[in-house]
Amino acid sequence: MAQCVQFVEEFVQDSFVPMVAVLCSEEAERATRKNNLNFTELLRPFCRLTSEGHIRDPNNQLQVVKNLRICVNNVMTNPNTASAALSPAQRRLLNEVVLSCQPQEGAVTNVITAGDYNLNFNATTPWFKAYRENFLQTMPASDHEFLNHYLACLLVVSSTEAVPVEQFLKLSQEQHRIQHSGEYTNPKWFIPNTLKYYVLLHDMSEGDEQRADVLYEDMKQRYGAQGCYLLKINSRASSTAEDEQIPDPWSQYLHRNNLQNQVSTVASSTCDGVSNSLESHPLQLDEGKSTAGGAGSHGVCLTLNDHDHIRQFIQEFTFRGLLPHIEKNIRQLNDQLVSRKGLSRSLFTATKKWFGGGKGPEKSVHEPKSTCGLLYPPEAPELQIRKMADLCFLVQHYELAYSCYHTAKKDFLSDQAMLYAAGALEMAAVSAFLHAGAARSYPAHYMDTAIQTYRDVCKNMVLAERCTLLSAEILKSQGKYSEAATLLIKMTSEDSDLRSALLLEQAAHCFINMRNPMVRKFAFHMILAGHRFSKAGQRRHALRCYCQAMQVYKERGWALAEDHINFTIGRQSFTLRQPENAVLAFKQILTNDSRQMATQQAAFLREYLYVYKSVMGEKEASLPMLPLPCIHSSATRVYFGHERRLAEGEKQAATHVSLDQDYDQDLAAMWCHLEEQLVASANRGTVPVNFQQTQCCLNSQTDNLRHPLAVVEEPMIVELTFRNPLKVSLALSNLSLLWRFTPDAASPSKEKMPEEFMGETITNEETLARLRLLPHRTGQLNIVGVVYNLAEASSGETAPSQQTANLMVVRGKQDLMIQGPRLNQTKEDKMLVRHGPDRRLDPIITPNMPLMEVFFLHFPTALLCGEIRKAYVEFCNVSSVALSGLRVASTHPDFFTFGSQATTPVTPLSPTSAKNCSAYKTLATVNQPGSVAFEVLVSAEDFSQLSTVVEIPIEGNVLEPGESTQLPLWLRGPDQEGVHEINFLFYYESVEKGTKISHRVLRHTVFICASRSLSVQASASRSSVPPHHCQDDKGCSGTLVVIDVENINTSESGVREFHIVQVSSSSQHWQLHKCINPARDKDCKLTSRERAKLCFRAKRCKPHQVTSGGMEKYTFADLNLGHERIVSSSTPCGDFFFHCCRTTESQRADVESSRTSSSSKSQDPSEDKASDLNNIVKKCNELDLNIIVIWKAFVVEDNKQLILEGQLHVALQTIGKEATSLTPKEEAQEMVLLKFKSEQPPPVVVPSAELSQLIKTNLHYPETYTHPFVQNSLCLVPVTLTLSNCSPAHVDIIVDLRHKSTSPESLEVHNSFNWVGQTQYKLQLRPEEVLCLTLQACFIQAGVYNLNTPRVFAKPAEQGTMCETSQQTSSPALIIINNA
Repeated sequence: MAQCVQFVEEFVQDSFVPMVAVLCSEEAERATRKNNLNFTELLRPFCRLTSEGHIRDPNNQLQVVKNLRICVNNVMTNPNTASAALSPAQRRLLNEVVLSCQPQEGAVTNVITAGDYNLNFNATTPWFKAYRENFLQTMPASDHEFLNHYLACLLVVSSTEAVPVEQFLKLSQEQHRIQHSGEYTNPKWFIPNTLKYYVLLHDMSEGDEQRADVLYEDMKQRYGAQGCYLLKINSRASSTAEDEQIPDPWSQYLHRNNLQNQVSTVASSTCDGVSNSLESHPLQLDEGKSTAGGAGSHGVCLTLNDHDHIRQFIQEFTFRGLLPHIEKNIRQLNDQLVSRKGLSRSLFTATKKWFGGGKGPEKSVHEPKSTCGLLYPPEAPELQIRKMADLCFLVQHYELAYSCYHTAKKDFLSDQAMLYAAGALEMAAVSAFLHAGAARSYPAHYMDTAIQTYRDVCKNMVLAERCTLLSAEILKSQGKYSEAATLLIKMTSEDSDLRSALLLEQAAHCFINMRNPMVRKFAFHMILAGHRFSKAGQRRHALRCYCQAMQVYKERGWALAEDHINFTIGRQSFTLRQPENAVLAFKQILTNDSRQMATQQAAFLREYLYVYKSVMGEKEASLPMLPLPCIHSSATRVYFGHERRLAEGEKQAATHVSLDQDYDQDLAAMWCHLEEQLVASANRGTVPVNFQQTQCCLNSQTDNLRHPLAVVEEPMIVELTFRNPLKVSLALSNLSLLWRFTPDAASPSKEKMPEEFMGETITNEETLARLRLLPHRTGQLNIVGVVYNLAEASSGETAPSQQTANLMVVRGKQDLMIQGPRLNQTKEDKMLVRHGPDRRLDPIITPNMPLMEVFFLHFPTALLCGEIRKAYVEFCNVSSVALSGLRVASTHPDFFTFGSQATTPVTPLSPTSAKNCSAYKTLATVNQPGSVAFEVLVSAEDFSQLSTVVEIPIEGNVLEPGESTQLPLWLRGPDQEGVHEINFLFYYESVEKGTKISHRVLRHTVFICASRSLSVQASASRSSVPPHHCQDDKGCSGTLVVIDVENINTSESGVREFHIVQVSSSSQHWQLHKCINPARDKDCKLTSRERAKLCFRAKRCKPHQVTSGGMEKYTFADLNLGHERIVSSSTPCGDFFFHCCRTTESQRADVESSRTSSSSKSQDPSEDKASDLNNIVKKCNELDLNIIVIWKAFVVEDNKQLILEGQLHVALQTIGKEATSLTPKEEAQEMVLLKFKSEQPPPVVVPSAELSQLIKTNLHYPETYTHPFVQNSLCLVPVTLTLSNCSPAHVDIIVDLRHKSTSPESLEVHNSFNWVGQTQYKLQLRPEEVLCLTLQACFIQAGVYNLNTPRVFAKPAEQGTMCETSQQTSSPALIIINNA
């Protein structure tokens, strides 16, 4: 981490401090042990001086010493030599230090925003600081440097000793023996003449203070006032320690000692008394004598005045003993060096050259032939220079220290003493950095050279690491984070995972603290640090590093890296007994769309299941969330209703709604329209305001804003869509729904339980699972989730693997949260993203309702066009509530009929007795030549099923619980060939009113394949026979009907031949009178592609028949061509006729309404007149005669002959226009040009072809006439012109006899005759009036003449002349004139 410059300077200064040894008598140790401390521990919190000290350099210049800290340690005499690597005990100590220092919860964190990254990480790294401090303090003393050699020795004797002077002498001799006997290589001493400082320790609670003062005065006389000190402690008894709370400054220093105690115990038990480990180092505290207790128990006998006494003692020792001793030795060394080398000036005078010079960087040190084996004797001048430099450095005289280090560095390099040279380079760089007034900047290349020499030449990683730690902090303080990171990364190696992890983490922090943060480098090096932490056994730090790096890689598209990090986080969390975090990490791996291979995903899954199972073992009460498989919540479908029974034998069950059907928006709208028709029919023609469409199956496309209604004791099926994002199969078992239920107050006390569970193996495709829920109470139900067992699907290759897979089964849940449709009603909805509710999983359970099932018997799948087939339908009430109001609506109401009570024939009611029975009501008759039609007058109200909604006639209109009934159902094949989808919607209600569900419906869909049968074309024309010549009733009017029947059936259907058995008519105004076909006495048979023409005479119905009873009456006339008569006025013939009439009338009404709407826009009087004229002409030519052609077909199927029967309808509306039974196919509308300007409406053109039918003309004359032209040259022949008004209005007529015919037919005969007498008549005929005019034709020679030359003009009265139209007929009237 980047630190401020002041902190870095303090850190570097504290890394190299004067070392002071301590030798205590047993009595002195006993006095300090009252405070749970030894003497060195007692002094440690007070070793930093709070005031400035001063020394004079060899040039007698005063130097200020600020913020000096000394290090006090007990003398340890265990042999220990300097090592190039840390011992195992030292490694364990450092590992424990880092392990015990973890980031605290709620600690201050840094938030850095770099680009679109928002990173949150620890502001400080106290574990690195603790490691660095302990590493620097545990470094063994080395011979190539003197910074950690002892400068002085404190001799401590208690005032309670009998003869303290003798104890001082013994301790002095012991120190001298240790230093000069040569028996011990450790501890190491800075100079031969070590400063000895005599301390008389007085226990205020035991000793005599006056005696102590006397002893101290004697000591000052003996050792001098600057060489001794009286320290008074334990001013209070331990029993009164609890009365006054005294600060405890020792705890922070003793925590590390406790760790070192543990390491020391392990090392001492394995080294057989001779140890080179940390605890035997002279800088190490004498832990064996420390009796440090718990927190707050140190210094119990010390008062604040005692604290001040100790602080004053350290200051007196430093200022009056240590600093003068160092100043004296610096002068001595300077004099020795000057005298030995014959230098003309002191080293100090040459320092300006080094600091002010502009030399370039030092060249890289090449490895010498003898690496670091060169050793100098203690009295060597090079070592004296180094010793003087170290002394100057310790007292903060960095200018002189740099000069000495620089001089020593040259000497060492010239001697190829690389270890010494690297040490001098290191300290020269540090001195240059700490010297605030130096003109030369920090020489980082010195440090680089020193590190390279330590690591590569001397193979001493400990010194290289120390050098790296110092240089990195210095570089970071100067903002050179990139150089610091490079330096730290270079020091990573395989010999120490802990060191590498800490340095990589610091390098990562360097990258993130740069001016332009390098986020991805930060994350990458955090991953490397986490890996090395994991190898070093620092799992908590490893987890922390991976979690911090995850902030960078998360949701950035680094799928594989993210998987690796999550997997490591999961493992580390599980090892650290954080199973919840482990589950979350593994969940991230499994829920993301992983790009891992199948084997790797299988490993992730097994790891997750293992961790999850361990979590479940601890928490069996609650079910956690499972990440697999993914549930497509919006695709959830819910089915309400009873499970339909399948077909039983010949019975075909209604299709209704199932989860196997796909949802179609158009079909849903069609079903809704049918249901609205049914509801309107049941509610007197109006749809209630609170009408809701019945939705048995809810999905993402249905309207789910309201709570659906479910019924008690009727199951609900919830279909869930599972998706496996992995490449390995998953095994789900014991699936069940998780629900919440709020019962009604009046509902009985029963529970609601899911009754089914199932098992599924889910691959990487979508899999559906259907769960059944049966409600037993009324209330509010909320389905909130699904519970299941999850396991990896076993491959089944080996039994052990299968057993292992079976063991890795965990149980959990997933919530079902369905997001509703986005709202887009208000302005706020459009500006914001708001979603409405989706309540398909929140049904309201209602009381019992009736439930009906429908079955069909003998229901065909293929019919001929117009074929009549009788089937049966069975209605079953399978609930405990009676039903009523049974109705049905269909998209093809003309396809079926239930008949009516008034017109239904007595036919077999059971399907078994209906075989080989005709669907028609038939009567046996004798077909006589010239017989007229049988007439039946029927009211349209007798056929009560003329509306689109059909009320089903069941007995009593109520179906009790458990009852069933069968009804006949007549079907008629569609008139157009092809496959027809026909939909039925059955409607029924409960006999109990006021329920939440007002009605229920049942759907049924059938597909009928219609094949060609017959094609019927009919046309009507007026007979040319005059009315008074008609032999029939007066109303005959001489209308002829010609019916052309063709067999257009293909041979594929197996139809052998068709028989036309009867032709019937139905109309309010017209009827067929008799058949005038020459072959009327024969049955009309048609084989494939044969045609037959039938001629009939039609007449008007009697007036009393039309108006009788004041209601619509239809006259059915039957003309049978065989020996049996089919009653067309009964079911099913009459029903299908009225269905067909309703269809054609609705189509005609649509056309008329469009014409009316278009004509209503014009206000021109001339257009109104033209409209009136059209109405007159239309009424004149109206026929309104419906023809029913009944046929039978003989079909061979399975070597059996079947008789099929059917009927075709032709509606003759206008005389002279041909009508057909075939439905015209809709032609594609041609593309027209887009017009932006409306065109003028075309002028109204009166159709002359229709106006020509206003008047019917007939010429009556003798066919031959004999005249003696020799006697009389003029032959006069009488001719009668009969004029008949066919219109219901007054007609003005003009007869002009001056016209000469020019038609091709008239040119072939003689036309040299003239009309004599009056040649022009103007007449007016009343409606349907007949008028005869007597004319005379004059011939002058014999021959054949065409008398059809009169021109007859007619116009409705009160109409303009523009409407006059010729009424001349095109047929010639020939007369033969013979000469007598």
